[in-house]
Order: sequence, then C-alpha cells, then structure tokens
Amino acid sequence: MNKNLTAATILITFIAFTIFVYCKKSYTPVLNIIDPVTIQIDINNNGVIDDNETVCITDTEAFKLDIKGQSPEFSKELGLTKNEIISLGYMSDNYAKGVLISKPVKLKLNGEKASHCRFGDIYVNGTRNYADLLVSTGFGAKKGEYNKKSLQENLEAAKKLNLVIYNIKSGKYHKLDCEYGLMSSDYSVVEKKRLPKDASPCKYCHVIKENKKNPNDIPKNCPKPQKIANTTFTEGELKIILTDFTQKLKPDRNCDTKACLALLEEINKSKETIDIAVYGMDMIPKIYSALEAAKLRNVRIRMVYDKAMLPEKNYYKETENILKLTAESNNDYVKDKPTYTNRLMHNKFFIFDNKTVYTGSANISIAGLSDYNANTVIITYSPEIAKLYSAEFEQMLSGKFHELKSKPELENTFALNGTKIGIYFSPYDKASEKIIPIIDSAREYIYIPTFLITHGGITDALIRAKRRNVDIKIILDANNVTTRNTKHTILRQNGIMLKTENYAGKLHSKSMIIDDKYIIAGSMNFSNSGENKNDENLLIIENERVAKEYKNYFIYLWSKIPDKYLTTNAKAEGKESIGSCYDGVDNDFDGLTDGEDSGCR
Repeated sequence: MNKNLTAATILITFIAFTIFVYCKKSYTPVLNIIDPVTIQIDINNNGVIDDNETVCITDTEAFKLDIKGQSPEFSKELGLTKNEIISLGYMSDNYAKGVLISKPVKLKLNGEKASHCRFGDIYVNGTRNYADLLVSTGFGAKKGEYNKKSLQENLEAAKKLNLVIYNIKSGKYHKLDCEYGLMSSDYSVVEKKRLPKDASPCKYCHVIKENKKNPNDIPKNCPKPQKIANTTFTEGELKIILTDFTQKLKPDRNCDTKACLALLEEINKSKETIDIAVYGMDMIPKIYSALEAAKLRNVRIRMVYDKAMLPEKNYYKETENILKLTAESNNDYVKDKPTYTNRLMHNKFFIFDNKTVYTGSANISIAGLSDYNANTVIITYSPEIAKLYSAEFEQMLSGKFHELKSKPELENTFALNGTKIGIYFSPYDKASEKIIPIIDSAREYIYIPTFLITHGGITDALIRAKRRNVDIKIILDANNVTTRNTKHTILRQNGIMLKTENYAGKLHSKSMIIDDKYIIAGSMNFSNSGENKNDENLLIIENERVAKEYKNYFIYLWSKIPDKYLTTNAKAEGKESIGSCYDGVDNDFDGLTDGEDSGCR
C-alpha cells in the first residue's frame, strides 16, 4: 500500500512539474514598447529583439507619445488640442510600460502580417486581454469602441502634468505646441520639474522678447529656479563631494567639476609621494599634466590597478599612459590563475604625502569625474587614516591582491573632530558584518542611492527593517535590474519603495544614509563579489550634520525621478533615460550607441 502511495505521489509530482514547465514555456517576456499597441516580445526567449518579434495588437488603437500630436481615429470627435493629445500619449506610454515591460505574457498570433509587425493578442497574467485593458482605462479603443468616462478622467489628469519638449542636443525646452520643439532631432517629453538645472527655455515660446515691457507678457508657466541640494560639505578633517548626474548629460575630459578639481588640488599640493589604487584611469589632460608636473618635482608616484585575463576585457584602455609616470606599479594579473585574475582590483583611492586620502565610488574616468555619473567622493586629512590605506596599498604593490592579502594589525576606527569613521577593506574585513547591524538598528529611515543590490544578507536586513516600519527608499542604476542576482524585485514585493533612475549616466554611488547618523559609502558594491572577492574599501561615517546633508541630497534626487519608476524600470539607453540617446556612450553595454540602439530609434 505504501509503495503504491509513494508511486502515486511521484507520478503526481512529475505531472505537476511537467505542467509547470509547459506553462512557463508558454509565457514570453516583453522586451520593449514601441508604442502602446506595438510591442516587442522575446518569442524565442534569446534575450534580444529579433526581426519577427514585433507584435501589433489586433483591431486596437491607442494614444501614442508623438510630439506632432497625431490623434487616433476614435478620439477625433472629441476635438482634443495638440497639447492634450501629447499628454494623453505620455500617460498611455507609461501605462503600457507599467503593465507589460519585463513581464511574461501569453501571445496569440492570428497569422496576419504588416511590413513592420505581426498581428495578435497579448494576455497579461495569462487571462487578461491587454487590448481590453487599454479600452477600460481610456487609453485605447478596440474596433472603435472606447471608455468615454475613463478617457475624460485621463484628460483631467493630463492637464496637470505640465509637460515640455526637452531637446537634448540643444539643451532647450519648449511648450508642447511650439514649432521649434516639433523640429527637435533628439528629444524627450518630460515634466517641467524634472528638467536638468542648465536647461534653457526656448525664447519663442517661453521667454518674453526684449522689446516687451508689460509684466503681463511674462508667461505664467515660466519655471522657478530649481532648488539644488548641497553637494559638498566639510566637517573638520572630512570632506564629502556628491556628483549630481541629473545636470550633466554628456561626459567630458574638462576636469571642471568639484570632484575632479579636488583631486587636481591634492595632486598639485603633493610634495613627496602619490600612491594610487584604482580600477583604471582615463586620460584626463589636467590630471595627467598635474601628475607629470609632480613627477618633475620629484614626487614619487606608485600605482596598483586591475588587469583582466584577456586584453579586450580591460575596461580602461588608457591606463597604460598613466603608468609611464609611475616609479613602481603592479596589477592582479596572474597568467595561470584566471579565477584570481578575473576578480577586480576595484578600489578608487589616492594617498598623498602619507596624510591625505581621496577615495569613494568615482572611477578616474571621463564619466566618473565629469559629474556624468552619480558618485560619492570622500577626502580625509588624517595621517592615521593614510597609514591604514598605505598598509593596504603596500600589500597590493607587493603582488598580494584579493584573498592573498591579510588584515593589518592597525586601528581601523578613527575620531576626527567629533566624526567617527570606520574603514574596512575587502575581502578580509567582511563589510556586511558591519553594515547589517546598522540596518538592524535603524528606527526612522534608510535611504540608498546605489549602483546595485545583490547581497542576500543586506537584502534580508532591509526587509526586516521595513517590517519594523522603517522608511526605506532605494534608487538603483537602470542597468542593474537585469543583473543575474539583482534583488530589486524581492525588495519591491516586500513593500520597499525602489526606483530605477532615468538619466544618461550611471548611478554609480554605493551608499546608504541611516537615521541622521550614518553614511555608508566607498568603492564596494552591495554584492557578494564586492564583499568577498574584489579589492574594495568601505567607510562607515558617524556624523549627524553630514548625514543630514546627504539625506537632503537623496531626497532631491528622489524627487527628480518620476514615480512611475517605482513599478516599471527605465531602459539604460532609450528615450525615457534623459540624454542617453545623444551622449556618445553605449549605456547598456550591448555594442550599440545612441541612434544605433533600438531604444533610441
């Protein structure tokens, strides 16, 4: 009897598993929304958009985000203005992305084809017809039938959006019906409050002409100056610089930002030694010239850096130019140890004259030092802290990277004029053992601007904090929602507010701000590799004023990113990521840049 029961159980389990696998294969993920009724679906599940994977929804129309304001047939009887049509298209696009993007759907093709797509129906969650959803929400019509009540509600909401056309190439913004806005070659439709600080109004549709003297001629909707959070703050021997990537949409080599100028100042002040531990370096002329001048005045320059097993995998190709200025250098390349070599020397720190340390998340690159990426730079003026960093540097210079390093017998917590700083190096310090107790002690808030979160223990601690009603907000880089071990879905499922950023540059910070008390920041991503494999450094800073300053910056950054990215994810390279289609950068690492990328076409 027991044998029969066991056999039946195994058979039922096998049948259930077979059904599960079959059902799973019947679902395919949505990769891209061209418009609300033209959807690109990964039919063959290879992760890329192929020629036959664009689907047009059968017998269905919808409002589309088109700055020329082309109205769908079903809405023409309503007498909508161009502004209303564009605004409804903006809302419709956002709705479609929220319902479909990155979601598994069922697809039923009907055999009909057009030059650009195949026709069919999409089913959300297996049963809900997507076309019916468009109709019920007032964004679309099926065979000419639409929901007038929902459309009217959408229209009222659209009037409150205050949208403008932002020309990324010129940096100017226009009213939706401006003839010069309609000529924009590279544009985004955005809410006015989310414009970059240096965006300038089109003089033809926003600014009064010089010969007009009547105050009544000033357009009522001219924007007030944006309030920018403080991005540089000093407390005794500690300085923190934050880079605001919402204001810089193209990287450059100018070295005219606070982060780059601060590094330049320390190089120029150096008298004896400059020790450099960096992932790699781009050629930034002012930095190179300053190092060259330092060498000429007999400053000893030494450097450790990352080197991949294969030359084409080295991210910073120009590092070799900097090495010409060094008296000594070393890297983590070992010919017969690919696992060891492919771990990263991921630090970004400089030690000047054994007393000043410049560190943080910023790579010494055109993206890292031009404010194109969002980063945290930390400068300490302390011989004791410099001594600890020097011990780490000397190990790597001698050829000991990654797991070959040992923990030095030196103090790693410091008091600088009322600021307590703990400094931890990967992989031997096991930084999560310091981070998780701080998360567990949080009572008010945890704000996290970070490149990624894949660390299981940190994720679990954040979920525990949420269950204690701690206010948690996370901003994640758009690239990293597709990372293999990303935790963004489980964090959202547990009620944590998490946005993906929608700007051209990377949100490259690796930081947390907790309870007006702690700042956690450095080169270490919140990942297993960051903690246990790579060479990294992490600082835990305790100072109420500094934490409040960083908190204010985070709140500013949070307000710049639309709330729709709480539930949907911006593409790293696409029209919705401001500037990404005109920055000359392959933002999503697919080998395609700007107009070549499907997201920008």
